[in-house]
Amino acid sequence: MSIRGLKKKQPKTFKVKIITVDAEMEFSCEMKWKGKDLFDLVCRALGLRETWFFGLQYTIKGMCTWLKMDKKVLDQEIPKEDPISFHFLAKFYPEKVEEELLQEITQHLFFLQVKKQILDEEIYCSPEATVLLASYAVQAKYGDYDPNFHEPGFLAHDELLPKRVLRQYQLTAEMWEEKITAWYAEHRGIARDEAEMNYLKIAQDLEMYGVNYFPIAQNKNHTDLLLGVDAKGIHIYSINNRFSPNKSFEWSAIRNISYSEKELTIKPLDKKAEVFKFFSSQLKVNKLILQLCIGNHDLFMRRRKVDSIEIQQMKAQAREEKARKKMENQRLAREKQLREEAERAKEELERRLFQLEDEARQANEALLRSQEAAELLAEKAQIAEEEAKLLAQNAAEAEQERQRLEITALKTKEEKRLMEQKMREAELIAVKLVKESDRRAKEAEHLKQDLHEAREAERKAKQKLLDITRLNYPHMVTKYPQYSPTDTRDANFDKGSIKLDLKDIDLKRLSFEIERERLDYIEKSKKFEDRLKELKSEIHALKLEEKQSGLYC
Repeated sequence: MSIRGLKKKQPKTFKVKIITVDAEMEFSCEMKWKGKDLFDLVCRALGLRETWFFGLQYTIKGMCTWLKMDKKVLDQEIPKEDPISFHFLAKFYPEKVEEELLQEITQHLFFLQVKKQILDEEIYCSPEATVLLASYAVQAKYGDYDPNFHEPGFLAHDELLPKRVLRQYQLTAEMWEEKITAWYAEHRGIARDEAEMNYLKIAQDLEMYGVNYFPIAQNKNHTDLLLGVDAKGIHIYSINNRFSPNKSFEWSAIRNISYSEKELTIKPLDKKAEVFKFFSSQLKVNKLILQLCIGNHDLFMRRRKVDSIEIQQMKAQAREEKARKKMENQRLAREKQLREEAERAKEELERRLFQLEDEARQANEALLRSQEAAELLAEKAQIAEEEAKLLAQNAAEAEQERQRLEITALKTKEEKRLMEQKMREAELIAVKLVKESDRRAKEAEHLKQDLHEAREAERKAKQKLLDITRLNYPHMVTKYPQYSPTDTRDANFDKGSIKLDLKDIDLKRLSFEIERERLDYIEKSKKFEDRLKELKSEIHALKLEEKQSGLYC
């Protein structure tokens, strides 16, 4: 067979891109493939067995549509693009996630999709619940909380809360992270699949969980209602309230659902009950509503029947897998605990080793210090011995000095006593000299007065004598001027002349004695002053010796 022949027999293909919530895949599909062929290929690639929950969704003319399983892919109204893009999403939701989601991959895909719907605000969630859900999402992503590893700011790049919640409360990113981390720290020991399941168990109780909404009208002119389809039935809502339905039809109470063009009819099981009719904007919307109703109704009935062999096998495998995972988790937890205990023991041993090393180092340093101290003490002992000898020598010298000072002190006391005695004597001499000076001054004054009186008496006597001579012998003086009666006068006045001469001699003698006594007084005063100076010098010298003796003592 030629190569050209092989090429002709190769089927023609087209490319598709499958987008899951967290990944993208590309496949080559044969031109004749139906929707189920492509869907099965994707499920095999994902390892998914619970295929009844999922579908391939695409968007055409602004409307989301699900790929039909029983028709060829290329025969359906799909986007004309290369590759053709499909979103692999959950089309139907379980009533109880913990009982119906058996595979871990199924659970993980539901977790990612529901989380995205909450963050995109397609499912309303209260702020408190969003924080709790965010903590489970963090546990599923990061594992157990470790304050040494998960430092502040580790959630800065994670989208965990709806923007509506962030706008509603004026909190910083750090405050939100602190709130989430407080819950996150409580989930220690929870595995990833358990954290995702806890997330879904909380989310399935939200009013908008698993509901597909469509705008409808009770007549052809107005669109004033919403029709919601979920795992439990069909619900009618007012246009502004998607939480509390105005009317609900459970799947068990619906007998038939049909559409004609844009009109859709819901017939209750009770034939007496009113038939509900409504209108949609397009025929495609009615087809989509009917498709979702049929799928949810089939699952609703399937849950209430005995499980098929395949489902029983899957549940058994799921139980075994859960048991195995539980044991594995317990083993891992035990190993982790043992590892943590071993690490703590290792840290304790390292700490103890470090402590012992530190103690050994300190002991070694103490030993070195002790040796140095011993050497220093030996040196100090030698120095102390030398100092003791020196001190003994100094003590002996001090004792000698003390004895000398005592002797000096005794001498000083004796000299002080002599000095005081001399001072007293000097004071007495000074007093005597003052008294003698006063007495001599008084005597000199008296003598001067007597001398003055004597001279005055002499003058008067001479004058009187002259007057008497003139009165008694005036003729002798005038008659015999050439005659000098010297002898006569001498004879007549011999007695008086002798008295005058004696008087003069006494006066001279008195003056001489006064002068002599004055000179003696001056000489004695000079000697006394010299003696006082000597006493002052001696007193000054004694005081200096006394001060020096005081300093030495």
